[in-house]
Amino acid sequence: MNSDLTKSLIEAIPMATILVGSDERVQAANTEAGKLLGQGITGRHFITVLRQPTVLDAIESCLRGVSSANSRYLTSDGGQDSTYKVSVRHIPELGAMICFEDVTHLEQAGQMRRDFVANVSHELRTPLTALMGFIETLRGPAKDDATARERFLAIMEREAGRMNRLVGDLLSLSRVESEERVRPKTRVDLCGLVRSTAHWLAPLAKDAEVTLTLDLPADPLEIAGDQDQLRQVLINLTENAIKYSGKGSEVTLSVTAPAYHARLRSAGTELTIRDTGAGIDPVHIPRLTERFYRVDSHRSREMGGTGLGLAIVKHIVNRHRGRLRISSTKGQGTAVSVLLPAD
Repeated sequence: MNSDLTKSLIEAIPMATILVGSDERVQAANTEAGKLLGQGITGRHFITVLRQPTVLDAIESCLRGVSSANSRYLTSDGGQDSTYKVSVRHIPELGAMICFEDVTHLEQAGQMRRDFVANVSHELRTPLTALMGFIETLRGPAKDDATARERFLAIMEREAGRMNRLVGDLLSLSRVESEERVRPKTRVDLCGLVRSTAHWLAPLAKDAEVTLTLDLPADPLEIAGDQDQLRQVLINLTENAIKYSGKGSEVTLSVTAPAYHARLRSAGTELTIRDTGAGIDPVHIPRLTERFYRVDSHRSREMGGTGLGLAIVKHIVNRHRGRLRISSTKGQGTAVSVLLPAD
């Protein structure tokens, strides 16, 4: 096989690929390999191009006649670590062909799963440990102490409720994720949904000494949506605003009439929950929709938060092909906007 044909074949491979000849020098490299390993690698000894021992061992074994070998190649662009699956194949009379398959997304997904399991375990371990400790105390030293028994039972009830909320949110998150690719087709009156949600949360706002106001169009405003999921979005966002904005603040729920929005590239209506609380440091905003991410972990747990509310909101908005935006200024409050397609 002549060199031009070899180069053409390697260039046609849709992943980074190089050919190392029997003289241990790079005979050919496609464009993707140039992006990954650098330009001008043709003619160089493969050890000077690939400096990771496991990859070098795989290539050397194939050059000695082993039919195939696999390895991993790790690199970083300064902002993100990348992982490549390296497949090395022996080619008689030519040498070894090395292909680099980008599996970074698989590694990230695996890490997300591991982090999720670790976070769930941590969130459940704390109330479980408390419950086990109080049960042991009630069976022992506090068995005949009525005052201590009542106090411990109240704490146990609170911890059990915390676990129940966490399990409920985990089930909600799982259900929303399973339906995320299925766009809802039923029609929902968004203004009516906002009014009913505000009415349901009015006692919570009153207890928190927060003023709850509405700014809605006079006429019904129907959009395509899942009523239960949109109600969940409204409850999660409004509860957060009421709980964390502080005593004496104002929470406003507003809906705009349908209009063209560049972010949707079509007509859409915007639902905004705005408060006049202390606001959020901008450094936290990009991570607020991550599972179990909290600005103030202790305060969130005290308020009964599970750290999953905004993650659930994000997936529901994605299912509705909408856009979620969070903006905040320290000392001037927070606004969460949900942009939903009008049709």
